Amino acid sequence: MLAILEDIRSGEIMTCEAPQPELRRGGILVRTAFSALSAGTDRAHRQQVEKSLIGKALARPDLVQQVVGFARREGLVAAYRRVQTRLNTLSPLGYSCSGTVIAVADGVQEFQVGDCVACAGVGYANHSEINFVPHNLAARVPSGVCLDAAAITTIGAIAMQGLRQSQATFGETVAVIGAGLVGVLTLQLAKAAGCRVIAIDLDQGRVQRAVEMGADLGLCATDDNIASSVKEFTHYGADAAVITAATPSTAPIETAACILRDRGRIVIVGDVGLGVSRSNVYYKELSVVLSRSYGPGRYDAQYEEEGIDYPIGYVRWTQKRNMEAFLGLMSSGAVRPAPLLQRRYAVAQGACAYAELKSSSAYTMLIEYPPAKPIVSAPQGAMIGMVRGASNPNRIQVGCIGAGSFASNVIFPALRATRAAAFYSVATASGVASESAKRSFRFTRSQTPNELIQDPGTEAVFVMSRHDSHARFVVAALSHHKPVFVEKPLGITHDQLEEIHCAIEAEKESGYSPFVMVGFNRRFAPLTHELCDFFSERKEPMMVHARINAGYLPPEHWAQHKLDGGRILGELCHFIDWARAVIGAPIECVSATALPDVSRYNRDNIVTTISFADGSLANLAYLANGDKSISKEYMEVFCQGRVARLHDFCALELARDGRVHRTRSARDKGHNREIQLTIEAISKGMRAPIPITELMEVSTATLAVADSIASSQRIDLRNFHSAGAKVPI
Repeated sequence: MLAILEDIRSGEIMTCEAPQPELRRGGILVRTAFSALSAGTDRAHRQQVEKSLIGKALARPDLVQQVVGFARREGLVAAYRRVQTRLNTLSPLGYSCSGTVIAVADGVQEFQVGDCVACAGVGYANHSEINFVPHNLAARVPSGVCLDAAAITTIGAIAMQGLRQSQATFGETVAVIGAGLVGVLTLQLAKAAGCRVIAIDLDQGRVQRAVEMGADLGLCATDDNIASSVKEFTHYGADAAVITAATPSTAPIETAACILRDRGRIVIVGDVGLGVSRSNVYYKELSVVLSRSYGPGRYDAQYEEEGIDYPIGYVRWTQKRNMEAFLGLMSSGAVRPAPLLQRRYAVAQGACAYAELKSSSAYTMLIEYPPAKPIVSAPQGAMIGMVRGASNPNRIQVGCIGAGSFASNVIFPALRATRAAAFYSVATASGVASESAKRSFRFTRSQTPNELIQDPGTEAVFVMSRHDSHARFVVAALSHHKPVFVEKPLGITHDQLEEIHCAIEAEKESGYSPFVMVGFNRRFAPLTHELCDFFSERKEPMMVHARINAGYLPPEHWAQHKLDGGRILGELCHFIDWARAVIGAPIECVSATALPDVSRYNRDNIVTTISFADGSLANLAYLANGDKSISKEYMEVFCQGRVARLHDFCALELARDGRVHRTRSARDKGHNREIQLTIEAISKGMRAPIPITELMEVSTATLAVADSIASSQRIDLRNFHSAGAKVPI
């Protein structure tokens, strides 16, 4: 498919071929007919992107602070690599489009294939031929509304939410400051609500066009008599001012304060300077409110990504309901979009459309997409990939599913460092991100996940996608007899682990030797090996203590989502595996308790006690209520008159006979060694560095932690071993 992408480093706009996105839970696939650019919003974005690195840093000090904090924790080299990776990214553009539904995920009831829909959301309603859109970010287009008009629905919903925030009522006067696309839509909505409208803009031409579109009064913002003109028109001053301008200047809010009546209301929709003279606001006792995008639900992952709606009795107007209402007003003729749809470009001319933003007076530009191409089936038995050895006879051709921050900053560099892996293919759920990764890391091709797994040229599959997809891709890779490395967790439910177990057994019955490796990297850290050597001759059980100062994550963070397994399955598994590796005996029982949630921590403060077959015990404290100035990971091991203390994988103390040996090094959590051993094992046809039964055992024990917290009971894993490594019920 074609997609318009932006080079983060250079700011260049380009139209690229990219794999189409996956159909994911809770959403639909939409073949785009039109997508919209808003002259004000997109022009402001381009001005930001085209700044120098110093200019960008000055504009976003919050991001600079994040980089500084990361450098303190992980070192300057890691911070530099992360920044460079981000700068080498191609980013999708767009946030408002329309098209036709071509696929619907299971459980989504409101849409059917063939429905015409309007779509919203950065990262979803992209300038792409095909988009995946969560169902709460899509609205059905009424039969009387053309798809070109429906493409501006998101922008209309932004205008509608701003007007709602003004609490304007029938007969009131609303001043719209900024007569761009959002501004003229706001004035049409206000007129439809029975309000009188004053349009104010710096451009006299736009003022005149606003009057032609329904404004009762048009004023130029540079007019010295603007306050008196408004008072003459209203007798008292405007009741509300909706600021839709985009400028760092404080002039729009100062103008609003001057023209409003006593106890008037200011709503800020556009990105404007927020400073205002106190006297203007104080003596009139004005209210100042910011309007957050297109309505309640915006930036709420549970609403947008998981599809959990707000009860209509408590939240009448969500972002989806605003979209539906705007479409309804276009259908009735109360909103007339035709004069706003002035310029159109084919998707292949995306760069031209953005270039025109700098000088055009158009309100919007539409990107137009070609109709669907007929699908041409490949001949029976055709090969879609290279055969092994065609171009890289001594290197394993790796296909990577997932190209997020961890993959880009850790796994890809580790693969390159082995010099035994060829970057053959990359796939992502969005499709667009895979094209970016292909260019940044020089993969031979970008594909969909299914294409990557089925491609004969893919000799090993590395899975680094969202947690809920891991088991599905592992099973698919095994069914195609491909070695598979999967970032933790292996699975997020007992059913998923059972599916993987069945796939492994099916591989064995087919005469293949299944290769599954999980990214439990800490057991491969150099200091972990030194610690294990220290206790190599032990004859007594061990006592292991690990304190993980994980830090607070807000509920909206993706790692907190229940559908992705949460932090227990996503991170605590590392330390269960570390204890399993250090002790070297099977896990028998798991008992876990969590601090009360207090509506903040999502039960992230956990103490887990693990019993092992040789009598050893491990006590793991995973904490979210600490301070990040304290090191994240601290482990202690006691056994046979000896003590080992490991500090954040950069310092190790080994004590015996009254003497302490200290080792310090750069922080190394074992990622490079883990990947090196994995690639070597695949190349030589050996077993994975961690036995499959042990991977399943640790994964089951991690699920047992969550089960123990939920049931307040101790979970016995001995059935796991006696059942031949099957997941216990």
